[in-house]
Amino acid sequence: MPPTLASLVQHPALRLKVRAGADRLATPVRWAHASELADPVPYMEGGELLLITATSLDAEDPGTMRRYVRRLTGAQVAGLGFAVGVTYDEVPHALVEAAEEAGLPLLEVPRRTPFIAISKAVSAAIAADQYRAVTAGFEAQRELTRAALVGEGPAGVVTRLAAHVDGWAALYDTAGAVVAAAPEWAARRAAGLTADVRRLGDRAAPASAVVGGPEERVELQSLGTGRLTRGALAVGTAFALGTAERYAVHSAVALLTLTTARSRALQEAEQRLGAAVLQLLLAGQSDHARAVAGDLYGALLDAPFRLIIVESPDPEPLTDAMEAAAARSGETLLTVPEGDGDRVVVLAADGGAAVAACAAYARACEGRPTGERGDDDVAMAAGLSAPAGPIAASAAYKQAGQALSVARRRGSALVEHEELASGSVLPLLADDAVRAFADGMLRPLLEHDAKGRGDLVASLRAWLSRHGQWDAAAADLGVHRHTLRYRMRRVEEILGRSLDDPDVRMELWLALKATAATTHPA
Repeated sequence: MPPTLASLVQHPALRLKVRAGADRLATPVRWAHASELADPVPYMEGGELLLITATSLDAEDPGTMRRYVRRLTGAQVAGLGFAVGVTYDEVPHALVEAAEEAGLPLLEVPRRTPFIAISKAVSAAIAADQYRAVTAGFEAQRELTRAALVGEGPAGVVTRLAAHVDGWAALYDTAGAVVAAAPEWAARRAAGLTADVRRLGDRAAPASAVVGGPEERVELQSLGTGRLTRGALAVGTAFALGTAERYAVHSAVALLTLTTARSRALQEAEQRLGAAVLQLLLAGQSDHARAVAGDLYGALLDAPFRLIIVESPDPEPLTDAMEAAAARSGETLLTVPEGDGDRVVVLAADGGAAVAACAAYARACEGRPTGERGDDDVAMAAGLSAPAGPIAASAAYKQAGQALSVARRRGSALVEHEELASGSVLPLLADDAVRAFADGMLRPLLEHDAKGRGDLVASLRAWLSRHGQWDAAAADLGVHRHTLRYRMRRVEEILGRSLDDPDVRMELWLALKATAATTHPA
C-alpha cells in the first residue's frame, strides 16, 4: 500500500502530532512538498502533504485561514504539515479551526524534524510500495505463464488472473462469446458485455475500454496485433487497478494473445496441408486425402461434411466466426483460400456449430438495414453443398459453386444447394428405358446374390447412402468394415467399373433408386 498520513504519524523518527482531521488519516500521500506561497494550488497535483512554516501567511486571521484551507481542499491536498518553532511557536488556533471545519488533516511538525526528513520518509515508503508492487507483478507474471505452459491453457490464465486482481476475469472469442470466466458466477456478468466486446473488436488491436458503474469497474482489452483482433479480455474490480494488478493484466493479455492466436507460420502450414487434402478429395483420391489429412483433418473426413464456397472482398470475418464456433464445440474445420484471397473454400462438419455460425452470419448480414451495411456485407455471397463424404467431394464442390452462383444472382448472402434441388427425380425413374438400364446394370450383382454368395446389392446401397463412409455403412449392415470393403471390391470386379468414379456411383445410385421405385411404386 502507498504511504498514508497515519503511517507518517506512526513513524517514530518524525514525531508528528495530529491537530485536526484525525478521522481522515487513512488518506494516501502521493508526495510531500514544502511551499511558503500564499496560494500554492497552481503548483499542486493533488494527494500531496503540504509542508509550511507560514512565513508569508497571516495564520492567526480566521478569514485568511478559511480561504487558504478551502483552496487546499479544493485541490485535493492530502494534508497540511505545520512546523512550529519557526514563524509561530505553536499551531495558530485559526488554522486549527479552519482545518477542522474543512475536514483537512493538520499535522504539527516539531522544530527538530526537518521537512526533508518527512520528504525522505514519504519517498522511501513510495519506493517500497512500488517495489512490492513490481515484485508481486512479476510473481503474477510467472504464475500466469506457468498456467499457460503446463496445460491449463487460456482458462487457467483467466482463473489465476481473477485471483490476482481480487475480482473477476473473462475471455471472449472473436464473435464476442464468453470462452472462459472466473469465478464461475462471473460468466453471466461477462455475457452482458458482449456488445461492448464487439465494439472493441471493430477497432485495430491493441485497444482498450473501461465500462461499468460506480460499484464495479470493468476494463476490456483486445487480444491480437495489427488490424485483426483474436478476442478480448475483461477484468472486473471494485477499484481501479494498482501497479501489481496492472502487471498481471498486461501479462495475461500477452499470454492469451499467444495462446489464442496461432503463429502465422503455423497457419500457413495448415493452409498448405488443407489445400493438399482438398485437391486430393476433388481429384477423387479419397484414400490419399485421408493419409495426408492425418490427425489434423482426419476427423472431418470420418463423418458427412458440408462444403462451403465464400466470395467476399474480406472473407475473414465470416471464417473467423466459423473458426471460433468450431473451436468452442471441438470441431475440425478446413479452410482453403483460393484466387487472390477473396474466395475461400471451407469443409465443415454437417450439422455442426461452424455451419450454424455461417448461416447466422449470413442472416445477420441480410438483416441489417441498407444504411448500416458495410461494403463487405453487400458483396459477400456463399454457397453451401448438401451433406457429402470424401468420395463425393467433387460433386459437393460443384453443388456449392452452383449455390454460390444463385446467391450472386439473387443478391443473397447464403444459398444452400437443397434450395435448388427441393424437387424429386424419383417419378422420372419409372420410365421403361430407365428400368431397363437399371436391370442391365445391376443384373450381375443380383445374379451373384441369388446364388447365395453374399449381399452385394444391399451393401452397395448402404455404402452409397452413407456417402462412402465405411464405419457408418458397416454399422447399418451389422458387419465389420473390412467385410464391407471386400464386398465393394467384389462389386468393382463383377461390374468391371471403379467406384472411385463419381459417374459410376451416380449411375449405380439411380439404378438402385429405379429398382426400388419399381418394387415399391409411389
